[in-house]
Amino acid sequence: MVATVNGEDITRQQLAKECLLHYGSEVLESMVNKHLIEAECRRRGVTVTQEEVRAEIERLARRFGLPVDQWLKMLHQERGIHPAQYAQDIIWPTLALRKLASNQLIITPEEINREFQARYGPAVKVRLIVLDHAATAQKVHREAKEHPERFGQLARQHSVDVGSAAANGLIHPVRRYAGHPRLEEVAFSLAEGQISEVFEVDGQYVILKCEGQLPAQNVALEEVKMRLVEGLRDSKMRKVAEKVFRQLQQEAKVVNVFNDPVKRRQFPGVAALVNGQRITIQQLAEECIRRHGEEVLEGTINRLLLEQACRKQKITITEKDLDEEIASAAAIMVKSKPDGSPDVETWLKLVTEKQGVSEEVYRRDSVWPTVALKKLVGDQIEVTEEDLQKGFEANYGPRVRCLAIVLDNARRAFKVWEMARKNPTPEHFGDLAEQYSIEPTSRSLRGEVPPIQKHGGQPTLEKEAFALKANELSGVIQVGPERYVILYCLGRTEPVAVEFEAVKQYLYEDIYEKKERLAMAKVFRQLQQGATIDNFLASTSHRPSRQTGLRTAARRTNPSTRR
Repeated sequence: MVATVNGEDITRQQLAKECLLHYGSEVLESMVNKHLIEAECRRRGVTVTQEEVRAEIERLARRFGLPVDQWLKMLHQERGIHPAQYAQDIIWPTLALRKLASNQLIITPEEINREFQARYGPAVKVRLIVLDHAATAQKVHREAKEHPERFGQLARQHSVDVGSAAANGLIHPVRRYAGHPRLEEVAFSLAEGQISEVFEVDGQYVILKCEGQLPAQNVALEEVKMRLVEGLRDSKMRKVAEKVFRQLQQEAKVVNVFNDPVKRRQFPGVAALVNGQRITIQQLAEECIRRHGEEVLEGTINRLLLEQACRKQKITITEKDLDEEIASAAAIMVKSKPDGSPDVETWLKLVTEKQGVSEEVYRRDSVWPTVALKKLVGDQIEVTEEDLQKGFEANYGPRVRCLAIVLDNARRAFKVWEMARKNPTPEHFGDLAEQYSIEPTSRSLRGEVPPIQKHGGQPTLEKEAFALKANELSGVIQVGPERYVILYCLGRTEPVAVEFEAVKQYLYEDIYEKKERLAMAKVFRQLQQGATIDNFLASTSHRPSRQTGLRTAARRTNPSTRR
């Protein structure tokens, strides 16, 4: 037994079945790969000690500037990798492959020098514009040559490279041997203020403007040579190790029984045959539990809570219910078929590929909990006339066009506001936004933000915005803890010319769905808060609490997520 939920047991066999369903194929591939590496190490007399594994973990932690315990904690929290799994299934195979490939690794003086130039050599500060079509590129190039001071604005308006466009075309300084050779060649040929001709890089058309030359850093090669060699060794070793590993895979005879129904009947209880040696279903199940057991068990507990609630209310969920929910999702998420019906096949292909799961897992982990919660919510949802009017105003009513400065310090906010008040013009406000706003988009776009709508979820900001007249400056608006906004009103957009009755049904469906989602989340929280749960795998327990209704020790996830 691995858990009890309101007195109902979840056995280790049930957990193993769930783990195999969700992770069996993925974990089996990893086990086969490790088996091949271990066999080759035995054949060639290569060993990797626990001390070497610990040293490698320490080295990687140092590289990221973290103590080992913090590094392992971060891996567990952000990637779900336990320390033991990290050591055994990631670090050990990596070190083993390095040793197997070590005789193929050569680092030349020329490579060291190129790496030195890429990291510490001279650089060119540039802005760039990237375009997909040669004719457009030539047109933009003419404008840039005629008005070089508008290069950043042209990048923002025309460049298809979104990251640099948002920063008015500015990119990281270009160094030799660090990126595309053609781009580096052009960048280093420019003088300050000079604009390049249009040139092609990987099928796109690029224009550069030189903003200045940066000298090489005052670093001697001998000071950093060992660090450079280490970086090159890691980079080249990965490629060489991958080559060795591909060779092991090509030479091995692997029979994947787990993913083949016919072979399962032929080899009962076997997951795979690797050069004639068996990996059993039991071994695979235990490995799945070791790697993913806590995560899968939490999802199993969540599903059992829903099953118990459905049984209590005599709610049944049929395959037809699941099909209807999938069709409903398909109707919203993908283009309908020519006859107007939902394109279920396209939706299933899209969603299963995106989530990396089978259709069976998608139906079980995403669709079933959604249907269950909708039925548990029942007819509690009400969409009022007021809801519809607010929805109409939000979607089709006028919006306030503003420039905005976002700050995280009250004192600085009032200082910036005072500067804006002394010269209340869009140009000056844009200068202040570019200098002081902490929000990247408004900073790079000189305060430009999407027009502010009514009933958009920011009532304080919306009230202040709609009280402003054109060319009027707001006060300092506190929109959250240590979050302050200053607005400069540019005017209002025109309302969309549409009759309320023409869009009433669309508004009703949209508002109903949003209210239903909120109600579903509330029902599930109540199920969790009111449950008695003992999770023996994670060593956590929960009892209903009158005061807080919160779970005391275990993490909580949305039951409709797949894992």
